[in-house]
Amino acid sequence: MQALLAVSRAIDAVTRFIGYNIRWLVLVTVAVSTFNALNRKFFDSSSNSWLESQWLMFGAVFMLAAAYVLQKNAHVRIDVVSSRLSRSARNWIDLLCHLFMLAPLTIVMMKLSWPFFLGSFLDNETSSNAGGLPVWPSKLFVFTGFLLLFIQMLSEVIKRIAVMTGDLHEEDPHGQHSELAGVEEMKP
Repeated sequence: MQALLAVSRAIDAVTRFIGYNIRWLVLVTVAVSTFNALNRKFFDSSSNSWLESQWLMFGAVFMLAAAYVLQKNAHVRIDVVSSRLSRSARNWIDLLCHLFMLAPLTIVMMKLSWPFFLGSFLDNETSSNAGGLPVWPSKLFVFTGFLLLFIQMLSEVIKRIAVMTGDLHEEDPHGQHSELAGVEEMKP
């Protein structure tokens, strides 16, 4: 189990690096949006390339950050129900949902999105808009996002099993059941 936990730590490190650094793309997206708006307002000029680059960067942030959100346990869940369950029941629910819901979804999406990307790349598909950008990068982000999500899901399964078997001596691999749990402590 220690070897699997080492793999999990490596996956977590990659996910953390991507999740932490993809945030700068949000700043770039805002800067491009601002530049484009000012350019339209003051110079009556714009380009589909600028508009499409905003869309492309937003898509990249959304798809590439999904694995980081899973790692941080900040995804949407029904805490009203799960908070009433025992830690063991929550562990089983997380494990089963990862294996029987998230794993199949990510596998199907990778299987469907790869040919979608590859065809676009080989055909050098570009946007139908005048001055538009190549389309294949956005299709690659879909595949890459689901690949990263699948790999992070494997890490979460390893950690969950380690917690359940006592090989990981933490009550919860994330330290708390939800990232929002600390918000309650901040209220006056």
